[in-house]
Amino acid sequence: MAAANVPSFQLNNGTSMPSVGLGCWMGTPSEGGEDVYCMVQAALKHGYRHIDTAFAYGNEKIIGKAIRESGVPREEIFVTTKLSQSYHEDVLNAFNESLKNFDIGYIDLYLMHWPQAFKRVKDINTVTVTVVQPEEHPTIIDTWLDMEKLLETGKLKSIGVSNFSIKTLEQLLAKATVTPVTNQVELHPCLPQNDLKEYCEGKGILLTAYSPIGNPDPEHMTLLQEPVVVEIAEKTKSSTGQVLISWAVQRGTAVIPKSAKEARIQQNIALVTLSEADMKALNEIHLKPGMHRSLARFHGRGKVFGWTYEQLGWSLDNDGAVINNEEQPNVVLPTAL
Repeated sequence: MAAANVPSFQLNNGTSMPSVGLGCWMGTPSEGGEDVYCMVQAALKHGYRHIDTAFAYGNEKIIGKAIRESGVPREEIFVTTKLSQSYHEDVLNAFNESLKNFDIGYIDLYLMHWPQAFKRVKDINTVTVTVVQPEEHPTIIDTWLDMEKLLETGKLKSIGVSNFSIKTLEQLLAKATVTPVTNQVELHPCLPQNDLKEYCEGKGILLTAYSPIGNPDPEHMTLLQEPVVVEIAEKTKSSTGQVLISWAVQRGTAVIPKSAKEARIQQNIALVTLSEADMKALNEIHLKPGMHRSLARFHGRGKVFGWTYEQLGWSLDNDGAVINNEEQPNVVLPTAL
């Protein structure tokens, strides 16, 4: 089971991360899901060496089992998981719980899943969840400084963030002593994140793209049917998914597509070389009327997890469209709490 022939990106701490990974959010939290086990086993069989999940996804244990039983040496696999919003005040215990769940010796990358923290207040019969506002403890600075201490445990190689905008990154970097190695956000040709990409590159932070093919739900706008993408796929004798994933890697961002189908898993890691003309056409998709937008499903409320778009640093309207056709720092698809 040789590793797939995909490039790796060097992170700002000298470690490297395979450019293509397997995203393991299954739509609902699932600890014992056989689908997750089979998906990870298939991915490793077909050369993936980068697995991305989160404590909130509820599948760290089954992913750890799949890795241990894959036959692939642990040191060849890059494993990412994420700090739950409910553990921002208890970072060490949260990390240790994830470490125990995986049972694979160490974790390669630990991300702050969201900038928002939750507080849970228990009484006899109920648990009340409150959202911590940006200026309240624990702030993103409080949480990040605790994450920095995890690097001293010898059980973690790198730390990063997820769902951060330029605004929240600037707040974090003002006090951080360790620069995040990556920022994982929604990223695809409808939302190329050009401003955020330029900002992160200037700080040595790699962007990692989730939802790299947008929203494949046929009831929603889908990039897989975009004529430009279809035309390039036909020309390169590849799938539209391969085109979108290859575009992300070729422009210097990591990507974590998810599929439970083995044929699609195998296909997604087979990158194609896109011409300058192809890249230009894909880069300009967001300039078409109505196309510069998030493809996430949650828009219409103006808030995500209790923070307004302004607090998050997003320049979006309630339908997810970028306001004034400006590059917006990042928009994300909410996951399990």
